[in-house]
Amino acid sequence: MPPRLRPATLGDAPALTALLNEIDTIEIGRPETDLHTVEADLKNPEFDLGRDSWLAFEGDRLVAYGLLWDDSGDERIDVDLYVLPDQQAAAEHVVGALEARALEKARENGAERAVVHLHLNVRPTLDTGLIQARGWEVVRRYHVLRRPLDPASDSVPQVPAGVRVRACATEADRETVHALYQASFADHFDFQPRGYGQWLNDIDADGLDWSTVWIAGTGDLGDAGFLLARDDREAMGWIRSLGVLREARGRGLGGFLLRHAFAAFAARGRTEVGLGVDTANTTGAPRLYGRNGMTVHYAVDTWEITLS
Repeated sequence: MPPRLRPATLGDAPALTALLNEIDTIEIGRPETDLHTVEADLKNPEFDLGRDSWLAFEGDRLVAYGLLWDDSGDERIDVDLYVLPDQQAAAEHVVGALEARALEKARENGAERAVVHLHLNVRPTLDTGLIQARGWEVVRRYHVLRRPLDPASDSVPQVPAGVRVRACATEADRETVHALYQASFADHFDFQPRGYGQWLNDIDADGLDWSTVWIAGTGDLGDAGFLLARDDREAMGWIRSLGVLREARGRGLGGFLLRHAFAAFAARGRTEVGLGVDTANTTGAPRLYGRNGMTVHYAVDTWEITLS
């Protein structure tokens, strides 16, 4: 008997959080999904949950979840898929729905094809043979890194000569961080340009403590780097993004901002901090994080399919 499918609603957030934490525990050894994170996705005004989300049930039991979003406004479409290990038949139904909607969405954008990306743990609860048989393949790998924190050793670092740093305190500062993000990540794999309002939705700006966002600059270049962190995850402090303009790289801004965030998290009583990084990043970010004591927590593969 095929699973029962229906769209998600905001009221499903607690059940979805429980499902994702059950999957977290299987894949990485502990639950790391927070209710507010799931709610932020479901409340994002850019999602049409009625057309772009799918819940699969075995009886009354929620067993799989799919979500589609379109950051590009063109052919590039992203999807999420979560499934319990004993529910691969449900996963196949959700994958089929995701693929069909991805192609429909890309064509609504005026594109002739859909290039779809799905991020999965390297040891996922999904049987990857299922998606390989449909034409999906791995195109990139990311690492989620983590580092222990100690207030005794993670003190506020000395500001390098010629560098200044400030917290993101005003609307103008937020606009600066957005501009720095767009410029510093423009050459990164899978980067999608986003307007200011779209970016605020992406980072769940209404739920963000902006005192954990910092801007660094130099006398000759002005504002040239930023770090955006979050202190609302139960599992650990989280660095969502760290960027430095190309012309400012090599001056120590990235390392300084990273250590500045470590000190801020340690002062708040955090014992661990994490972030995600593209293993093929060409800016030197993986080496920077390794030099500053960050180690691999788990790995995630980007799977891709082209539909036409």
